[in-house]
Amino acid sequence: MFGLALRSLRHRAGGFLATFVSMVFGAAMVMAFASLLDTGMAAGVPAASRKSLVLMAVVVGGWGLIMVAFSVTSTLTLVVRQRAAELALLKNVGATPMQIGRMIVGETSVVALVAGLVAIPPAALAGRGLLSLLTSTGRVADGVGYAFGSYALGIGLGVTFAAATTAAVITVRGSVRSRAAEATRSAASDGGRMSRKRAVAGVAFLLLGAGLAVTTATAMRGKGIDAMQTAGQTSIWTSIGFALLGPALVGRVTAALARPLEKAGVPAYLTVNHVRHRSGQLASALMPVILFTGIATGTLYMQWIENAATAASGVVSTADQKTTETLNFTVIGMLVVFSAIMLINTLVAAMTYRRGEFARQRLVGLTPPQVLKAVAVEGVILTVLGVASGTVAGLFTIVPYSVARTGRALPDVGAGTYLGVVVIAAALTLGTGLAAARRAIRTPAVEAVTR
Repeated sequence: MFGLALRSLRHRAGGFLATFVSMVFGAAMVMAFASLLDTGMAAGVPAASRKSLVLMAVVVGGWGLIMVAFSVTSTLTLVVRQRAAELALLKNVGATPMQIGRMIVGETSVVALVAGLVAIPPAALAGRGLLSLLTSTGRVADGVGYAFGSYALGIGLGVTFAAATTAAVITVRGSVRSRAAEATRSAASDGGRMSRKRAVAGVAFLLLGAGLAVTTATAMRGKGIDAMQTAGQTSIWTSIGFALLGPALVGRVTAALARPLEKAGVPAYLTVNHVRHRSGQLASALMPVILFTGIATGTLYMQWIENAATAASGVVSTADQKTTETLNFTVIGMLVVFSAIMLINTLVAAMTYRRGEFARQRLVGLTPPQVLKAVAVEGVILTVLGVASGTVAGLFTIVPYSVARTGRALPDVGAGTYLGVVVIAAALTLGTGLAAARRAIRTPAVEAVTR
């Protein structure tokens, strides 16, 4: 089956590109932060500098690890769903679930290994940049040399391979259990029905976020910057919870908008039809929008609340507060870049896969502008739903932390940051989707259908 996996990779290189890119950036990010451990553990590093380096590697790198695992699972799930017809055909000709599972896990293992090796050079450069950032902000003493060694390579390659193969096993288990006839019927439609385990996991993450929010507003009230220990996690867990429940969110919104959109013309009707039958794939694109909006909004406003509270007290920021601020902004920068890459990869993969669908629409009389309008309506739905869900997730951090630090539910901070996050989310979603769709319809319709 390993040979079959290699042959499948050659014929499905485009489908695995999104997963490969996610793995490369994820591995590079994990390696870059892990290299701070190599740097901090070297001989002659001052104790204070070692503490800052280890803290940055463990805290930020740990969240990065979670995001890598989540991103790989998301993109791999999308790729496997796009191959539903192929997997159904394999079942019809006698392939067993075990054989199909081994094929997909083998493919993923090859991609993960190559991605990890490709990520080494950019990871070394990124790690050196992180050290320069910490040195320039006074968190690390001048003269500390950069090291990229066993921690970076071991953790980076190990995490990438483990996350990829685990994601492959999880994805395969839900894709190969159905019988051949059922798989053939479901290949034509991906209604995005959630498994019970996914629904339970989504609710569990939301409850975890709610519990941390209550803890922040009560037990951590009056504890100063220590309240960040619980508040900072809240928007992350809540965003993941909403992202896991993406298929249900897409389904509910589509049901609510179906009737008015179907009366709004051909592009809107096509949008409703596609969302109704492919809500599972759209939920994959919804995930990064929720994560980006929720985590960026929650973490940025938490830091603005802290800065305002410190300024109002007239106390000069301590070294720990400055280190925490550096950590928060580093987290934001990491998540912004990674979420943007995840969103772009997912939308490009989805639009490339829909080349045949766009071609069939044009063959029955639709014009390219009408196809692009349908894609734009989808993008608006994804943007509004993703921003709304992410905003709620962000509030799980903002409101409790504001109560803990200022005694008020709503912080005395302007809306400029939030508007900036919304604009970036909308630009990424709409811009990437339309650009990928425009590229997809450049191929002549007859040629695209026969591919």
